[in-house]
Amino acid sequence: MISTEKKSKVIAELQTGKDDTGSPAVQVGILTERIKELTEHLKQNKHDFMARRGLLQAVGKRKRLLKYLASKDGEAYLALIKKLGLRK
Repeated sequence: MISTEKKSKVIAELQTGKDDTGSPAVQVGILTERIKELTEHLKQNKHDFMARRGLLQAVGKRKRLLKYLASKDGEAYLALIKKLGLRK
């Protein structure tokens, strides 16, 4: 599970306004951190299939959010994937 400090750091980096905690960019950033943590967990625990399922669900949700963001604002999408180090 992502720590509160790490989550608030990601929100602070990606928010567009003072109270922005739920925009697609922020959600993608939080999911990216969670995916990184789950990936590290699965390197240690290869047979944790529930964590693997959670990882696949998080990847799918991030993919859908990125698709939505690309359709609404292409420039923001490109800036976000560059900032997070994701592939298209």
